[in-house]
Amino acid sequence: MDWLTAHHLGGIAIGICTFLIIGLFHPVVVKAEYYWGTRCWWVFLLLGLAGLAGSVLLHHLLLSSLLGVFSFSSFWTIKELFEQRERVRKGWFPMNPKRKHEY
Repeated sequence: MDWLTAHHLGGIAIGICTFLIIGLFHPVVVKAEYYWGTRCWWVFLLLGLAGLAGSVLLHHLLLSSLLGVFSFSSFWTIKELFEQRERVRKGWFPMNPKRKHEY
């Protein structure tokens, strides 16, 4: 990681990793809502809080930044879970037939 700092590539690395983290969370939201509905929102809250704590405690700027991105992506996922439920109700995404009673 010192190589990134020495070559002034930390910002680019943070940007690429931010793109990948946000991209990872989209299918996670879809799958989580399909299998568990909105009941699993608290898991993302705990992940967000853990990432936030790690971001505050770490002294390494790159890792701290990435944990902050992960943390707030986890918080945003809570909102997206509830919006995903609405998208499923509208028929934009498939409904889990085992959970039809929840819709």
